[in-house]
Amino acid sequence: MECICNELMGPEDDGTSICIGQLWIFQNLRPQELLAITQGAQRQLYKKGQSIFAQGDKADQMFLLKTGRVKLSKITEEGEEITLDIRKAGDFLGETLLTEDVDYPLSAICLEDTLTCGFTKNIFEKMVLEHANIGLQVIKNLSRRLASLTRRVGSLSLTSLEDRLYQVLSNVAQEHGVKKRQGYLIQFPLTHEELSFLVGVHRVSITRAMKSLRESGKIKQEGRTLILV
Repeated sequence: MECICNELMGPEDDGTSICIGQLWIFQNLRPQELLAITQGAQRQLYKKGQSIFAQGDKADQMFLLKTGRVKLSKITEEGEEITLDIRKAGDFLGETLLTEDVDYPLSAICLEDTLTCGFTKNIFEKMVLEHANIGLQVIKNLSRRLASLTRRVGSLSLTSLEDRLYQVLSNVAQEHGVKKRQGYLIQFPLTHEELSFLVGVHRVSITRAMKSLRESGKIKQEGRTLILV
């Protein structure tokens, strides 16, 4: 079955070939259930810098990123913005919808022009009522996802700050970077403030650790592009 999103994606778009029905959260569904998922999905185009949803908005939608890249960030009580994660084409946003009636705990801002494909809460709940197996499989797949995220947290147990920072950069590079002959390229800017939150240390410590990694030859910087050797 041809993905409807392909009609909205131009030939120059570096999007994902994953259809909403092939998303990890909908794995192991029957053909008629996959058809219901595809037909019920809504598509939306966003420009770079545009918000998909904002912290405090009612959590009533979830999305598959077909193209683009999105930053997930949160405003603290002190008014500071911290980056929690960066999602790319093929990733999923808005899992909060699957729990209860809550507000989004963070904001999703497009780092690039982005195409999303997803559902409102009402449409998704209607599908689950009509196809009970969709809800069952979603629960199973969410459990597997939680186990994967738990393994990622294990990288924070590394004692050396340089090792912890390099591990975080490696995760970002492998998920969002481009593999070249000289190494993995991260072609979008990551500020030291954003890295400090991802690693769990002060920004000044990140500055020192980045200098150490450059001096050891583990990373190189060319303008706004970071290269992991």
